[in-house]
Amino acid sequence: MSSASGGGDPANSVTLVGVIVDAPDRRRSPAGVPVTRFLLEHGSTQPEAGTQRPIRFRVGVRASGEGPGEFARGLAAGETVCVEGFLARIRQQEGDNRLIVCATHIERVPDDQ
Repeated sequence: MSSASGGGDPANSVTLVGVIVDAPDRRRSPAGVPVTRFLLEHGSTQPEAGTQRPIRFRVGVRASGEGPGEFARGLAAGETVCVEGFLARIRQQEGDNRLIVCATHIERVPDDQ
């Protein structure tokens, strides 16, 4: 693996299934690129140290561009989705280490799953 400050292409990928908490915020960038942001709530049970641990958290998702950005424009609060993407800082300011999922692919998860 490469160091955080070194070159190379270290892995940074995430896949999450969750429920959209509130109505997505739909906008266009100054360049006209569609950008949709929403809060995703995830709940699961994961094995850790020989026991099952309940996991529940909320994370922001940003979908931009003609693929995920356009698809996300049709999403609504309460829908279950699978989001694939990578983690990035919400703002690129030094000292602000809050993370957001930058979606590269989003799909609806049928209710029966």
